[in-house]
Amino acid sequence: MLDLMQDEVFRAFSTYALVVILKTMIMAPLTAFYRFKRGSFANEEDVAFKSAEERKKLLRPNPDVERVRRCHLNDLENVVPFVLVGLFYALSGPQLSTALLHFRIFAGCRIFHTISYIGAFPQPCRALSFFAGVGATVSMAYHVLSKVFVL
Repeated sequence: MLDLMQDEVFRAFSTYALVVILKTMIMAPLTAFYRFKRGSFANEEDVAFKSAEERKKLLRPNPDVERVRRCHLNDLENVVPFVLVGLFYALSGPQLSTALLHFRIFAGCRIFHTISYIGAFPQPCRALSFFAGVGATVSMAYHVLSKVFVL
């Protein structure tokens, strides 16, 4: 592992992978924050000490809470493939400048996607950031496949 950390591409990948993983991890406490702020809970046990009437009110979905949850789900659907594909990509010996471009595009797109999703920016802000991030991951996957498959 120590030898890998000497490789500039692998260090860059590790940095950007950790950035997007930590951003994804922040979404769970953010969801909880919105649940408490909006008074919208998902489970009976979360409101067990409230009266029956209060429980009914607190167990209703809230659009803001659902927006944060969907953003978190979208992160999980995109960050996991990025980390896996990015690992193979980093180990495939790409040029540092090209690797940095892929990693930066993906990380920047995910951060902007979260801001535009939670901030309810008008489309196509969110869609463009989503597709650019997916494009970076697909481009890395193509690079890896082109190195391992000889047709």
